[in-house]
Amino acid sequence: MQEFYNKALMGFLCLLAVSVLVGYLCLNRTYLHLPLVPAGKSGLLWRAETNSDAHRGGLSSITINDDQFSLNFDFTISKKADYPFASTELVFTDPSGKPVLMDLSRYDSISFSVKCSPANTLTLILMTFDDKVSVASDFLTYRLPSAFFSCNHQWTSVELDLTRLETPQWWFDMFKLELSQQTYTLDKVAKVVVGTTFQSPQELASNVQLDDITLNGRDWRYSYLLGVLMLAMWSAYLFWLFRLHTQILMRDLKDKIQKDRPLVAYQQLSVEPHRDKEKSAILRFMATEYANPDLDLEAIVSAIGVNRTKVNDILKAELGFTFSIYLNKLRLTEASRLLAEKDEANVAEIAYSVGYKNVSYFNKLFKEEYGCTPKTFKSLCNK
Repeated sequence: MQEFYNKALMGFLCLLAVSVLVGYLCLNRTYLHLPLVPAGKSGLLWRAETNSDAHRGGLSSITINDDQFSLNFDFTISKKADYPFASTELVFTDPSGKPVLMDLSRYDSISFSVKCSPANTLTLILMTFDDKVSVASDFLTYRLPSAFFSCNHQWTSVELDLTRLETPQWWFDMFKLELSQQTYTLDKVAKVVVGTTFQSPQELASNVQLDDITLNGRDWRYSYLLGVLMLAMWSAYLFWLFRLHTQILMRDLKDKIQKDRPLVAYQQLSVEPHRDKEKSAILRFMATEYANPDLDLEAIVSAIGVNRTKVNDILKAELGFTFSIYLNKLRLTEASRLLAEKDEANVAEIAYSVGYKNVSYFNKLFKEEYGCTPKTFKSLCNK
């Protein structure tokens, strides 16, 4: 069976390596990471724009210092407007630079590093087209799912849950919608906006820098695919292992049976090479009487007239076995023949027919000799 163990181990190691590779690929695709900034690593096309209360008569201002390696902008909020604000917007575009709506529904969070001078409280908004109220050319009609975050002069890591953003109450009031209609989707996002809040410092030059802005999500299809592939591959391996074990076991059994058959009576044990009558008598007696359940060393001593020590010495010198081992060899070899050829006979009947009074003891000896139970042996031979 060493061949079986070697092949089984080799197959296991190969399948384990394939499983690790497939697992890595599937898990890598399950956990999604889509950079927005730095721009050189971004998987999406966008351009940075600014917005403020200036178009409503306010005096707030904003300037982008860098939109390639980080999102760095300066702003000053003026109190002149009723609702002062300033924001930097990442507007999604197609290759020609035309604004488009981007499907971000696969992503459930956004992460970034941020620092501000002075300390600030800002908002992040995913400006989203709402099929019920939005007009494509009027961004004011777009839904504004948003979240707030704080920052100071030290770099801070922030992660916002995109599945739990809140839409401002004024937006519902503008379109006369019930506040309970909080459900939104991120399959038509026009912009990612980073803007000021009423807690942002006013009349004070401020700077904000964001780095490593990344959308994160999970695509569970690849996890399900991984589960199906693992189940299929390991099931196939177990099936192959069972078939291989059966084939090698059957081959080994056949070899063993062919090797042991010259020991039994039905193949007419040859005694002619033995030079003295005692050897011939012992071997002939055992070859014809092995099926007798009462056969023991005393019986052969009584029948032949050779002392116990000499019986064992002759068998040891001639066959390499003691009396009890040789007797079991004869019985088990005949049992293997009957199991293979007698479909109608059950294990107990065969055990009794070859000289065993105890079926459990017969099963134990048979398994030690052939590596499987008599029932399994019979099944394999039938196959």
